[in-house]
Amino acid sequence: MLQIDDTIVSLDLLDQYFCCNLSACKGICCVEGDEGAPLDAEEIASIEAVLPLLWDKLSEDAQTVIKQQGVAYIDREGDMAVSTVHGAECVFADKGEDGIWSCLIEKLYNEGKITFKKPVSCHLYPIRTKQLSLCHAVNYHKWHVCKDAVIAGKQQQLFVYQYLKEPIIRKFGSEWYAQLESAAALMAK
Repeated sequence: MLQIDDTIVSLDLLDQYFCCNLSACKGICCVEGDEGAPLDAEEIASIEAVLPLLWDKLSEDAQTVIKQQGVAYIDREGDMAVSTVHGAECVFADKGEDGIWSCLIEKLYNEGKITFKKPVSCHLYPIRTKQLSLCHAVNYHKWHVCKDAVIAGKQQQLFVYQYLKEPIIRKFGSEWYAQLESAAALMAK
């Protein structure tokens, strides 16, 4: 483990390879799992603000879930999470003609229609963060559906922290990321 400010970081971020391979996994992390992606109150407000722009693009099942419980719910650990259809599929997941699942929120962002990219926990995946009593834990979530991402990362020589530079900076800031890079450089020696 590595400590940066008030965070405890798993060394897996520095020595495990990763690079999403959507042609292999088809974005399955958007539709499989036990819970919705973690959210904070500010993100819930951002999603609710753009919901009218998303509404007609959502599946009927997703619309029903949102009407019943909103865009978020309290998960088993007592944290807020993105609402899901059938307990797994993100309400904002959209299957493209190519068979790849993606985020409707991010599509609108990429089209320049909104300024909220998507929940930071989705952007950070496979990094998962958790606020603990005295610190913030930052871990690499290993999941079999990402096996092709590990292979692609190894082929491209990209470690988790390198592949996820943009979302890490979004979550923790550029100074925090610089400290992470310094730690990685020391580890490599």
